Amino acid sequence: MSKIVVSAALTGVLARREQCPYIPYTPKEIGEEAKRAADAGAAIVHIHARADDGGPDFSVERYREILAEVRSRSEVIINFSTGAVGLPAEERIAHIREVKPEMAALNMGSMNYAIYSERKKVFYQDFVFANPFKDIRYFLETMNKAGVRPEMECFDTGHIANSAPLIDLGILNRPYQFSLIMGVLGGIPASTENLVHQVRSLPSGSIWQVIGISLAQWRLVAAAISMGGNVRVGLEDNFYLREGLMAKSNGELVEKAVRLAGELGREAATPAEARALLQL
Repeated sequence: MSKIVVSAALTGVLARREQCPYIPYTPKEIGEEAKRAADAGAAIVHIHARADDGGPDFSVERYREILAEVRSRSEVIINFSTGAVGLPAEERIAHIREVKPEMAALNMGSMNYAIYSERKKVFYQDFVFANPFKDIRYFLETMNKAGVRPEMECFDTGHIANSAPLIDLGILNRPYQFSLIMGVLGGIPASTENLVHQVRSLPSGSIWQVIGISLAQWRLVAAAISMGGNVRVGLEDNFYLREGLMAKSNGELVEKAVRLAGELGREAATPAEARALLQL
């Protein structure tokens, strides 16, 4: 593939402005960040809704406002999250059914999810991210009915394998689109060797992108570019352009990914080109 699809994860749900002052909260701020990312070369923006005070917001109306703000500024592909802890399945999927973004995240398995500081010997986050098959199936069937592409988020090899029964049931249809998330404590560690293993584990003909957490992101971005995959960057996953240099927008992170791809002979796909490549 000469073209590469670059995604930008604009907000996340855990990180706050106390950690990075450039994280957008309001629909207008998210719309503006989406435009910065798109102008820098992102074809997709991945979004968790946030309340004005930075807390998570799962309301249909908030997502509807975000879609309007993004779409008023750009034709970038919109991908909404369904990830949440402790919420009923219906509340996690209602905005997908009602707002109908082009894509939505489908988390493919349960896991321990933690953030640990070796320096301070402290867990900053420590919870179980529960995604049993009954919920995965319900989310997938809802996405299918709404005409929304499932973007399968896999934090470990077992999550990739969880696609097999869904394919067998006839509810997960081609093209299979995977996001390989690496570097979350509780999931697969971030390394090029593990990325190669993950890609080899995918069903034949799959489309994939890598999502690296923290500064490991850049090593994985470089590996994915050379392996013919796609990449995701953004303030949800990593704040830094390099050690000690915080990005001031999602656009700056996208610019670096696009520059790395160009130096390795790959050009960032426009949103229209990405729609064709991903068969949206």
